[in-house]
Amino acid sequence: MSSVHFTTESSAHGMRERDFTLGDIPGVLWSPLSGADRAPLVLMGHGGGTHKKWPAMSGRARLLVARGFHVAVIDAPGHGERPRTAYDEQEIAELYRAREAGEPEGPIVVRYNAHLAERAVPEWRATLDALQELPEIGPDGPVGYYGLNMGTAIGVPFVAAEPRIGAAVFGLHWPDVLAEQAGRITVPIEFTLQWDDEHIPREAALALFDAFASTQKTLHANTGRHKELPRFESDSAARFFARHFGAADRS
Repeated sequence: MSSVHFTTESSAHGMRERDFTLGDIPGVLWSPLSGADRAPLVLMGHGGGTHKKWPAMSGRARLLVARGFHVAVIDAPGHGERPRTAYDEQEIAELYRAREAGEPEGPIVVRYNAHLAERAVPEWRATLDALQELPEIGPDGPVGYYGLNMGTAIGVPFVAAEPRIGAAVFGLHWPDVLAEQAGRITVPIEFTLQWDDEHIPREAALALFDAFASTQKTLHANTGRHKELPRFESDSAARFFARHFGAADRS
């Protein structure tokens, strides 16, 4: 993997959308239609069972692009346009089995997400290398990371290993394998949890928030179940990055 290869381009909702490949990794880069020279970059990780252009991804991208950011998402291993391995199929089948039997999903999700993170973190680092070669991004601009659910499972080890990330938004995940890595993260953090999450006990979510070593970290707790995260949290995340990176609001 070396450089980004753009394959298609379109524009809508005031932003430019470019699909790209980096080796065999498919991704998408959203940017303001104009005035985005050397704008900050936010890398977004999608949730489990979704993909780079899932509505939540494009919706969050619109909010960030309106504030002057570039936003990039790549398909995680075994997701979107990427083929599944035999291990992927095995873990997904086990998750469906547990769900149908009414058994806890957490142990399976935590184990599988940890495996995906081992594969995805080097890919994200290579993607960041390639994106910073683009003249509209450059090697020295601010970079953030935004990922919930599986996006947190991949994002925490990624941010812990990547000194170029200057701020991050996480949430909706168990501490388990992430707590030790969270203890190595000192950049500003915004963290969200659902108070009535049927999968992640609030004590577990609070333990992950507490594990981050950041001196600037904010907790957003909302009533509701796992998939009932209020949409206004996406706008809060956009404001968080604008506050720390000084991006202009173009909306």
